[in-house]
Amino acid sequence: MDDLPEEEKRGTPAWVMTFADLMSLLMCFFVLLLSFSEIDANKFKQIAEEMAKAFGVQRDVPALEIPEGTSPVFKHFSPGKPEPTVLDQVRQSKAEREPEVETNTTQNKVSTKQEDALKEKVDTVAESARKRLDASIQDGRVSVEEGRKSVTIRVEEKGSFASGSSRITFEFEELLYRMAKILEQIPGDLTVEGHTDNVPISTARYRSNWNLSADRAATVGNALIKAADIDPGRVKVVGYGPTQPRFENDSREHRAKNRRVEIIIDLSNAPDESRLKLEDLAEDREGSDASSSDDWTDVFRSKPESQTPVW
Repeated sequence: MDDLPEEEKRGTPAWVMTFADLMSLLMCFFVLLLSFSEIDANKFKQIAEEMAKAFGVQRDVPALEIPEGTSPVFKHFSPGKPEPTVLDQVRQSKAEREPEVETNTTQNKVSTKQEDALKEKVDTVAESARKRLDASIQDGRVSVEEGRKSVTIRVEEKGSFASGSSRITFEFEELLYRMAKILEQIPGDLTVEGHTDNVPISTARYRSNWNLSADRAATVGNALIKAADIDPGRVKVVGYGPTQPRFENDSREHRAKNRRVEIIIDLSNAPDESRLKLEDLAEDREGSDASSSDDWTDVFRSKPESQTPVW
């Protein structure tokens, strides 16, 4: 009985230990490979998106589904979304810009209408002034010029002022009266500018051409306000002296043209209803005021027999 061999206990086979060691080594090997590798995230995402496009179907994982595993790559990147095609981008960009284009188009139409209305107003005022001042224009005493937003009535020194003085002549009084009646019916701000040549002046009253030009502009401004129902708040008086010549002061003729008074009618803020008055004004000629000499004589001279201007 004592010679019987002991019964061996059952256990894990010896080869299992060797297999486990091999698996552990392989796992360590792959872990080392993954830790030493460099992952190009952009390239990986691009490949994933191209594969998604190729298969045409992309699997959506519900939020309640238990993930089957994790990966260092998917910790940083979610499943790629298909990028919009070029056509989709163009359509989206066009749709975003359409409201802006419509707004700009509307603003351009409004601006064009305003410019057209302003140009029509300028043309009407200029034509009316030319008709009423036709005789003076033919004599070379007055000229009318159109600007983008204004009309300029230029009065030459010819027969307007005494030499080196701001005293207006009798002929100029009548012209100012007619101009005042025109400006009374025309809307907009009025700027009366005085200009001289470059010949120095030094008298007891005027120390320089600045004083002379400012005094002449003020004289014309006062005459216009006195001759018609013109709001003084509309009138601005400026003296430029010799600083804004029309021609070079190289001849007697050019210096005479530089000595002038300009009345600038700014129509940029003028109301549209004033055009009705201008149309009525355009029907009359300058000769219609010639018969009213008694009117301007009474306005400018309290004593007609004195033959002395009030300025």
